[in-house]
Amino acid sequence: MENKSILLVNDDGYFSEGILTLYEVLKKHFSTVKVVAPDRNLSGAGHSLTFTKPLRIREVDRDIYTVIEGTPADCVHLGVGVIFGGKKPDIVVSGINQGPNLGEDITYSGTVAGAMEGCILGIPSIAVSLFAREDFRFVDASLVTLDLVNRVLQKGLKANTYLNVNIPNIPYGEMKAYAVTRQGHRIYKETVIRYRDPYGQPIYWIAATEFNWSAEPWTDYWAILQGFVSITPLDLDLTNPIVKRGVAIFGE
Repeated sequence: MENKSILLVNDDGYFSEGILTLYEVLKKHFSTVKVVAPDRNLSGAGHSLTFTKPLRIREVDRDIYTVIEGTPADCVHLGVGVIFGGKKPDIVVSGINQGPNLGEDITYSGTVAGAMEGCILGIPSIAVSLFAREDFRFVDASLVTLDLVNRVLQKGLKANTYLNVNIPNIPYGEMKAYAVTRQGHRIYKETVIRYRDPYGQPIYWIAATEFNWSAEPWTDYWAILQGFVSITPLDLDLTNPIVKRGVAIFGE
């Protein structure tokens, strides 16, 4: 068993099958694996920190903790500052998410935010999502994650770089390759649906009327369609690359 420490977070909640399966797989290989996750599903929470109220931690089981009303980014902070006693773990893994995080959806993703927060704290970090809506193959995805964790622990990551990983929902032995990809583009139309509550007051629901991604070669979605594991390196520097090339920022 390797003497390494791993912090697991997510946005689906401490009870999610994805994070619990990953915990069971990783603890067989590493000396310290701890789960610090929200007390509820926070999909779409994005990269938010709680500044307006205190937070509480509850121990659910051995090495499994939940942050009451905390966000994924909160979980990283409290995981490092409280559960690990201020000592940085060797790696932060956020996931395994129930569903993909591709294209522009990464901006909403609490899963990606967990890895981003780890990177901000100077810890090698990866976000992991499984491309499925049902019949999730979390054991297979956990074996992929184990591969990547070992790789990151051995080789490290460039400064300010964290990984957004999406895994096809197929058996581990059928994964074709691990592909380094770029962020794709989603085809996603939203609408606001209006209802009324029992008291006659208007309420609203934001819903998708179309949901897909473009499949340009070497994008994250294209890789999934090919049966590849998509690994998209993300950077804390969100500056548009055209600035580095000296290109004008305004259109004609």
